[in-house]
This record gives sequence, C-alpha cells and structure tokens, in this order.
Amino acid sequence: MLIVLMDQQILSPEQICPGCLMADQSGQPRWNHGKLRCGRALKRTAETVPEQYECQMGFRIANIE
Repeated sequence: MLIVLMDQQILSPEQICPGCLMADQSGQPRWNHGKLRCGRALKRTAETVPEQYECQMGFRIANIE
C-alpha cells in the first residue's frame, strides 16, 4: 500500500495524486513492478524502514506492506 507522508500527516495517494500531471489515467501514482515511476527512490536508512520515494511534486511516498 502506498501512502503520502507530509510533516505531521499521512495521506492516501487518492487525496494528492489526481491533481498531478504525472499520475496515471485513474489519478493514481505510476507504480509498476514494485517501483514508483513518477518519482525517485530515496536511500534507505535501515532495513526496518519501508521503501520511500520522492514524487515529482515533492511529496514523500512510502510503500507500506
């Protein structure tokens, strides 16, 4: 499950991505084969920290399983 991380909030991509030009046709992040295609991967600080990405709009996206 993808979530959007902000300063003190956790939001769903449905709240952020529909307004993004990089989103797919359904307004979702371009997630393909376990990678965010509309952003860049951030360096993991530890194995216990979920994968995080920075999207083109500057939001931090995490993949929580």
